[in-house]
Amino acid sequence: MGRRAADRPIDAPRATDARAGRGRRAGAIAACATALFTGAAVLTAPASAAPAPAASPQAAAAACGEGSYQAEAVLSGSTWTARRGSSTVYTGTDMRAAMQAAIGSLTANRTSKERVVVRGSGTIGAGSRVSLPSYTVLDVCGTINVTGSGSGDQAPVYSRGTRDVEVQHLNVTGAPLYGIFMRNVQNVVLGQIDMRLSRGLGVRIDNRGDTSQWTRNVRIDDVYVSGASSHAVETYGVDGLTVGTVTARNVGESGLLLNQTINATVTKVDADGAGAGTGYAAFRMANRNGRTGSSYPTNIRVGEVIARGGGRGVFCVSESGGAVIDRVNLSGTGNNAILVENCYNVNIAAQSGTVTGGGEIRLAARSEFPNNSDITIQNLTVTNSAIRESPCGTNTTFRNNRLVNSSQSIC
Repeated sequence: MGRRAADRPIDAPRATDARAGRGRRAGAIAACATALFTGAAVLTAPASAAPAPAASPQAAAAACGEGSYQAEAVLSGSTWTARRGSSTVYTGTDMRAAMQAAIGSLTANRTSKERVVVRGSGTIGAGSRVSLPSYTVLDVCGTINVTGSGSGDQAPVYSRGTRDVEVQHLNVTGAPLYGIFMRNVQNVVLGQIDMRLSRGLGVRIDNRGDTSQWTRNVRIDDVYVSGASSHAVETYGVDGLTVGTVTARNVGESGLLLNQTINATVTKVDADGAGAGTGYAAFRMANRNGRTGSSYPTNIRVGEVIARGGGRGVFCVSESGGAVIDRVNLSGTGNNAILVENCYNVNIAAQSGTVTGGGEIRLAARSEFPNNSDITIQNLTVTNSAIRESPCGTNTTFRNNRLVNSSQSIC
């Protein structure tokens, strides 16, 4: 079973409300995408475990609209005008049409990036999209308000089967299906993204159009999402992910959900009220996340996870692993503060962490997957909660955990 350090309670321990149930599975717009791994096409990981993904997030973003551009869409009064240089390519009242016309005016078959700046705010229907082709930079200096209804993978910003696509600034309000949807893409940069929604999923980047190919080299600098009915940010089938900060406020499911994603570096996940009443978490790894080939070398690196209220704090499930989370700050979660279930090579609180109130820290397993192995829970101050391992995993380590009015039941 491996060596386990004996953690001494500093106050007389007492049992707390375990709240160890897995939580209801929320019925979400992305339910099919986030279902447990069911044997879809298996991707072949690169030979090296953790090559450097896309460039690091910029320390300071340029102001929206600054710098050179090749085309623009500008609102004056109630009229949108799209132009490239001296050529006007659209005039009318439709924001989506103006944006798409400006994008369409860029050089055909280009092999280097060209930039479109949008100046003004307007409305786009939930059943429509602005499509970004390869080598396109979009900078939206205004707000897109999404209204009405739609179905499928519609999003105000959409790209599929493309490469070298960048969204520098984007503000979205209203009720989109997705705020940003990208599928089977390479070399993507999302800069300063702000979504204050009443439903939908914030950012979804995946490879589900062709699961034999990874979506590669994705950089997300800073994303704020509130009010989404699903996740703030979700990836599936991505090799090479760099995330600065994901801030999630009162979203229906996870703050950041990584599915079958490898070679990822995340600076911070900051979630308040993410997944309340569900089994989702501020930070969730699922569907063989972190698995390269048939093994789990460390390739998912997270600086900090903050969770206040909501569902779970940190959740690893369905044969995921290869992860190190340096710091955690979890308080008042309605479900498990931490749940590790059928995961491998996971190190939580490698530097430090606090768990205060809320649900217990639980190591668990389902019978359909191999049990936990090589799990380390360390450097935590646990207050008014509990640590519980059942069933016993392989080579589990509990080390340097300080229990305050909390209990521990480990193997």
